[in-house]
Amino acid sequence: MYYGFDVGGTKIEFGAFNEKLERVATERVPTPVDDYQVLLETLAGLVAKYDAELGTEGKVGLGLPGMEDADDGTVLTVNIGCAKGKPLRRDLEAKIGREVKLENDANCFALSEAWDDELQDAPSVMGLILGTGFGGGLIYEGKVFSGRNNVAGELGHMRLPIDAWFHLGDKAPLLDCGCGKKGCLDNYLSGRGFELLYANYYGESKKAIDIIKAREAGDADAIEFVDMFMELLAICFANIFTANDPHVVTLGGGLSNFELIYEEMPKRVPRYLMSVAKCPKIVKAKHGDSGGVRGAAFLNIK
Repeated sequence: MYYGFDVGGTKIEFGAFNEKLERVATERVPTPVDDYQVLLETLAGLVAKYDAELGTEGKVGLGLPGMEDADDGTVLTVNIGCAKGKPLRRDLEAKIGREVKLENDANCFALSEAWDDELQDAPSVMGLILGTGFGGGLIYEGKVFSGRNNVAGELGHMRLPIDAWFHLGDKAPLLDCGCGKKGCLDNYLSGRGFELLYANYYGESKKAIDIIKAREAGDADAIEFVDMFMELLAICFANIFTANDPHVVTLGGGLSNFELIYEEMPKRVPRYLMSVAKCPKIVKAKHGDSGGVRGAAFLNIK
């Protein structure tokens, strides 16, 4: 049995999956963000509860918005304040008496999609999230690739490519990022970035969905902006694909529901690839909000 935890800033979602990767149990509880011991007890309590109910010792995977320091095992996370700087994985292992796997939630999203029936045969799957932020995960032969420092897939903190900067033109905004740098993709390719760029060029704050609806209604500014954004996305995707050359790319996050992306990327991306390269298959994520807990559980699949 595989247990997955998707630990967020407001809630913890638990899921148990059998050997056929079918979900057999679900529970959601509030995240105790201010008390580390209560956080550990909450996680351990759910493990004990479902061990008893399912008559097994489940293999435990943990996904959270952050990452583990590769050298000392402490966690870097903003949304779960009490866990920051703590060896969460080791402390939970001590409480439940078994190994725990821990990964960034974007990696868990990518792993969940890679283990979907339709993608299991793909040698490499890249998951990209176009949500409040922009990030991703890299899956090779069904396994998360985390890199030396557990930051592989942190694509949101790559800088804008030079051709993307030229594409944005004279009014291009050099946006600050929460990581302390400027020009990170997180602030341009995310749903938030979509809205920030529109406000920058057209002097009006609009929600992404309203910009998309305005385009569909024939609004000239929205049509122009969306065309510009699609080209920006293609340039940045092409740079990412050149470095990683994935077989399949799956998109998640709110902006991934914009169907035009799936029409435009196969046409636009090849212009920015090497002459021998083809655009990878780009698909919409199938598992939505459940992707984090699925992927966390599947961290223990051998």
